[in-house]
Amino acid sequence: MRWLLVLLCLPAWGFAAPLTLELVLAEADAPHPELRLSEARHALARADQQLAESLNDLSVTLDASVRSGRNSTLGGYTPDHLARLNIKKTVLDTGRFGALRGAAENETAAAAFQHVDMRAQRRITLMAHFFDVLLADLAYAADSEFMAVAYVRWDNGKDLHQLGQISTPQWMELEARYQELRLRRNDSERRMREKRAVLAMAMNRPGDLASEVVDPVLTGNNRALPGFENLLVHLTAHNPKLAALRLQLAAARQRVTGVRASDGPRLEAEAEAGAYSRDGASRDSVRAGINLVWPLSQGGRMDGEMAREQARLQQLQAEADLLAMNLRQALYDTWQEIQLLRDVERKTVQAQVVQRDWALERARAEYELELKTTLGVSMAETQRIRWLSRSVEYRLALAWARMDALLGVPIDHKEKKG
Repeated sequence: MRWLLVLLCLPAWGFAAPLTLELVLAEADAPHPELRLSEARHALARADQQLAESLNDLSVTLDASVRSGRNSTLGGYTPDHLARLNIKKTVLDTGRFGALRGAAENETAAAAFQHVDMRAQRRITLMAHFFDVLLADLAYAADSEFMAVAYVRWDNGKDLHQLGQISTPQWMELEARYQELRLRRNDSERRMREKRAVLAMAMNRPGDLASEVVDPVLTGNNRALPGFENLLVHLTAHNPKLAALRLQLAAARQRVTGVRASDGPRLEAEAEAGAYSRDGASRDSVRAGINLVWPLSQGGRMDGEMAREQARLQQLQAEADLLAMNLRQALYDTWQEIQLLRDVERKTVQAQVVQRDWALERARAEYELELKTTLGVSMAETQRIRWLSRSVEYRLALAWARMDALLGVPIDHKEKKG
């Protein structure tokens, strides 16, 4: 085919083997700005959790001074060096530290679910760009066939025009049609390169344009479609976005609890050992005790913190309710799309494919008998129907991928080569 010559002229891909769907999706976990951003958010949540877990850690402080001073008792300047080692730990509080730790743990778990969803969306994006490349190739193949037919008609018309068998307007109409289809073919060639560039950028390999792509066998398109209500139950239990928001809600509630407990009393165990160059009645070489810390008044600070955390809780609750509504609608739309593509569009296109195959065989037979010259048109129409047929399958595969992402199921990127 003519379009294959153009493909061979495209820049070589970084992979030695032809580009397959498996190779594309294997790049989903490779370094990429979107993925690094998600990983950084997860790392930040883990760091916040580590900080929250350390709030009630044992505190050890060394206080030392080398100095001299004068007082009325000793007279003159005398050394007043000291070294104190202080150990302190809260042994009882009203739940503030536990609430903050629990909030941080839930935020970390939420960030992990968000990362899972990001990886799923990356795979869907790469899959969509890969299918765009395949469709661009098929469109170019069809447009090349149509242009070739128009060129033959225009070239034959030129001879007929010179013989006076067709008029000048008729010949000019053939030329205009040829130039129109030539322009369409050139635009299709541009889109081939454009779609490859978009795919390379999505894979974080800008400039590495694929020369050969392999059309996958999408066996997953034929799996059974469960009922909507069953899918909705699974989505409610396993959707990663919804799970992340629920954990954020739990964290917000725990932060409210932590703020409420911040004005309660706490007990601290303290022990201290010291060494001094100057004796004094208040200076103990060893001391230990229990400290009661009770913030009786904090002004408006606690009220402000409480108002902020409660507002944040209300915001997250509204976001969770809205997300649940949007996810339900997205699931229903995807469920309906799969049904339409599988039960209606696929069957419609399959009927057109059968009809086109029959027409092509008839055109070949007539061409061999030199009865007609419609073989080129039939081949072009066959390419157009092939584009339509594969388009339906690619849309169906993407719909299933979106369904899997909604349900929290890993995308099956181990399709067989085809």
